[in-house]
Amino acid sequence: MKVTIEQDKCVASGQCVVAAADVFYQRDEDGIAVLLNPTPPTEQAADVRHAVAVCPALAIHIEE
Repeated sequence: MKVTIEQDKCVASGQCVVAAADVFYQRDEDGIAVLLNPTPPTEQAADVRHAVAVCPALAIHIEE
C-alpha cells in the first residue's frame, strides 16, 4: 500500500489523524495533514482506508 495526500486539497479537518495517527499528522501552524509513513504496514491498512473514507476533501489516496 502506498499513501499520498494532496495537501492543496486538505481542509484541515483532522479526521485522518483521528483514524490513523501513526500514518498522518496535522501541522500546528495551519492544520494541513502531513504523511508520516507513505508505506504503512499491513496491520495499519484498515485504519488508512478508514482515513481515506472520512476525508471530507477527498485528499488522501491509496495505491494497492
